[in-house]
Amino acid sequence: MPDWMQPIADALDHRQSPGTVFFRDDDAGWEDQRLFALLDVFARHTVPIDLAVIPAALTPALAAALLQRMAQQGRGGIGVHQHGFAHVNHEVEGRKCEFGASRDYAAQRESIESGHELLIGAFGTLADHIFTPPWNRCTADTAKVLQDLGFDALSRDVTARPLAGTSIAQIPVAVDWCKLRPPGAGTQALAERIADALATERCGIMLHHAVMDGADLDLLDSLLPLLRDHPMSHCSPMIDLLLGDRPLADTPTAAL
Repeated sequence: MPDWMQPIADALDHRQSPGTVFFRDDDAGWEDQRLFALLDVFARHTVPIDLAVIPAALTPALAAALLQRMAQQGRGGIGVHQHGFAHVNHEVEGRKCEFGASRDYAAQRESIESGHELLIGAFGTLADHIFTPPWNRCTADTAKVLQDLGFDALSRDVTARPLAGTSIAQIPVAVDWCKLRPPGAGTQALAERIADALATERCGIMLHHAVMDGADLDLLDSLLPLLRDHPMSHCSPMIDLLLGDRPLADTPTAAL
């Protein structure tokens, strides 16, 4: 085992019961070849991965390629869900946000519905009813739209502020791989953050294939077998987190 993974192995060894690990890769629709390279790593180790797909960036060729891979890998190998609509910033000032304060309920609903229709048209029932907002940011109006449209869950960062007046299930990510390991950086911060997240019930790891290089893939090539095989780790598709015996919300999920 590579030395950089020792804190991760130690964190798993200290668990009293198995914890859940999931991977969410954002921005499918950009940099297809890098996406395929990432998917090859996960397929090689039979670890599930969920793709947050930008509806407006999804091409017929990419949809066909993903459908072929999904058929080859079987249920739970690759999940697909909605990542905003076009991944564009609508805010004049402040942090980037596609579904921020400058857009009201009606504007957000139009974009989310349009994106949903594109994903259903491409993937049919294989598209999970999960929504990841670009930059992990959105408003209470976004959550209200998702509830009204019958989405099952919202996925943001674990540090995101709660959204008032909503009970939609949350599937937060806790590890931002690319932020913790920018190009040329070492692995200590990444390993420590993964270890910290593994001390909790669920460890969600966010990837961005479009900015990941061969070194990142090599690290994943080493990490995935540990997370797959360790008795205190269970690698799960995101959708299964809504179906297990530890629900994320008290309200039942709705079907679109």
